[in-house]
Amino acid sequence: MNPFVWRRGKAEKLLSLPVLEECFCACRQLPASMASSKKVVTRDEWERKLRDVKIRKEDMNRLVMNFLVTEGFVDAADKFRIESGTQPDIDLATITDRMEVKKAVQSGNVQEAIEKINDLNPTILDTNPQLYFHLQQQKLIELIRVGKINEALEFAQEELAPRGEENQAFLEEIEKTVALLVFEDVKNCPYGELLDVSQRLKTASEVNAAILTSQSHEKDPKLPSLLKMLIWTQNQLHEKAAYPRISNFSTAALEDPAI
Repeated sequence: MNPFVWRRGKAEKLLSLPVLEECFCACRQLPASMASSKKVVTRDEWERKLRDVKIRKEDMNRLVMNFLVTEGFVDAADKFRIESGTQPDIDLATITDRMEVKKAVQSGNVQEAIEKINDLNPTILDTNPQLYFHLQQQKLIELIRVGKINEALEFAQEELAPRGEENQAFLEEIEKTVALLVFEDVKNCPYGELLDVSQRLKTASEVNAAILTSQSHEKDPKLPSLLKMLIWTQNQLHEKAAYPRISNFSTAALEDPAI
């Protein structure tokens, strides 16, 4: 079974924001005395409200497909397309190309990534100077990582310094990156995190978002945003009422209200 296919019961619980909104609005209207003691919503009452919320399977499927396409799970997206009949809004072949660019950045092969981006769409870097700068900055970081100090200094002077003269934010980033050369042990450098894998991932994520935008696709998946909204709404409701809430989002199990 495709691991990305949600069980309907879990999805309905996770996506039942109308129930949360309804109860939250109702609790906001409670008298102060009742609000201070919190309204109690029993499990039976809550589950009855959940059953009353109608969520179309097609909508849930589109959310899953949106996540798979945006995050680049091309094989899973193709299998999900076959199993659910949900059509992606972009050609799945373009996902492979996008993931090759992302993989190149994550591996530190920045020049390869730049060439692949230009093969995909030359206008991406032409119209996004910040992205191009961050790729060049990442290239400098990779030179420093492998100890090519002279090459790094030359690259910083010829490629990055002119951009720093035009943009104060770029200049500050250049100074932080070049500071890595001052310390024999980068662990003592206040900007040593630039050499962490997380910096590669950050740059790769920015590249991924830019390519998606060029393809008229959302740069961020919708599902995480919905989960954040659910968490926020639960926290707001918790201030007014005791109700069966979801703490473990992998199981979407309801917890009995604490009275």
